Amino acid sequence: MTQNKKVKKPKPELTVIGWIETVGLPQLDLPGVKAKIDTGARTSALNAQNIEPFERDGQAWVRFQVQVSDGDPSLWVETPLYDQRHIKNTSGIPEERYVIRTTLKIGEQQWPISVSLTDRSNMRFPMIVGRSALKHRNIAVHTRRAYLTTDKTRNA
Repeated sequence: MTQNKKVKKPKPELTVIGWIETVGLPQLDLPGVKAKIDTGARTSALNAQNIEPFERDGQAWVRFQVQVSDGDPSLWVETPLYDQRHIKNTSGIPEERYVIRTTLKIGEQQWPISVSLTDRSNMRFPMIVGRSALKHRNIAVHTRRAYLTTDKTRNA
């Protein structure tokens, strides 16, 4: 009699990141976004203004303006729309938000994540990376250190 055991894949080496990191969103052509790593937030969020859904070739898309650093010009981004859902804002109040799928780059690693679009212009960081984006990535967040994967003076 043979036993069927699941063969476990070896876990990737633990990556320690800071509570603030410069991340990249290469599919959106945004290489250096200052982000707070926020394990208290489920969903990642990106600062976006003038959010406009539209249709392209029968598919739902969204365009929006993004400004990732003070003093930088706003850029227009167009990308397929992934979802529209209620997400709690920082005050705990549900808001209807557009959600996109894109690639997140932290250090030398990158993988696909979901990102909600919302006006974060009154927030300190143009992006938060929520716990869903870090799930199954063998990442630990150092709560007292920042910029462990990137030099804060250069882009991701």
